[in-house]
Amino acid sequence: MNHKLKSYILLTRLNRPIGSLLLMFPCLWGLIAACNSIQDIKQNTFLFIIFIVGSFVMRSAGCVINDIFDRNIDTKVERTKSRPLASKSVSVYDAIILFIILSLIGLCILLSLNLLSIKIGFISFLLLIIYPLTKRVTYWPQFFLAITFNIGVLIGYSAIANSISIEIIFIYVAGIFWTLGYDTIYAHQDIDDDLSIGVKSTAILFGNNTKYWVASFYSLMTLSLCIFGIISSQKLLFFLFLLTVFIHQFLQITKLDIKSPEVCLALFKSNQYLGLLICLALLSSYI
Repeated sequence: MNHKLKSYILLTRLNRPIGSLLLMFPCLWGLIAACNSIQDIKQNTFLFIIFIVGSFVMRSAGCVINDIFDRNIDTKVERTKSRPLASKSVSVYDAIILFIILSLIGLCILLSLNLLSIKIGFISFLLLIIYPLTKRVTYWPQFFLAITFNIGVLIGYSAIANSISIEIIFIYVAGIFWTLGYDTIYAHQDIDDDLSIGVKSTAILFGNNTKYWVASFYSLMTLSLCIFGIISSQKLLFFLFLLTVFIHQFLQITKLDIKSPEVCLALFKSNQYLGLLICLALLSSYI
């Protein structure tokens, strides 16, 4: 593979699609929640496709802008010191051009939606740019990531419903607690390096109490989904799927070893299956 192309793939994390999947699932939750039947889903197939594509595009854009801001920090962190901007295999100028191109592609996708979705999309873009800077000023950058990463719930829902309902807010809140949990686990991979260079995170803030905090976040996530289910009059099958979500969360917490980067990464990646379980829970209302 061409060295330059490989560097761009590494910069956009296309070799690690887990981040795109974690961005994509909330979008799918919003789209599915806005539909009333399988027929509705079929009629909105194009929307599902562009949201899937958009998730990969905007996650890549987010990675590029993150690495532009963090290029000097990344050189001091073992896990990130070989990233293209940190290792100078890609120039800052080229990275900025790539970010602009990806953002324009995302804008084209966004402009194909209705006005409400476009407004929410612009808010999400601003959050995308602000998020990488938050680790410098607060121990809660994971909260800003959670707000940003799950706003696709609202964009997806409004793209079909052309409104924001009370019940979809609870799915959005569930997503926020979900991200707070899994990204705190992820942050424990870099805790020693972050402490030495002064970067902040919930992993540092919670320390040895991380399990209790993650358990609380996951419990609040499940509670929010239950409230959504009650308000939207979901069938029993929906709540049975939520039981599998709870079991998945419970297993994550019992297996969590904050001293093991390998365990933390594996548990973080396992959340792609949790996102899929929630999709299936929402689809169960059509059975």
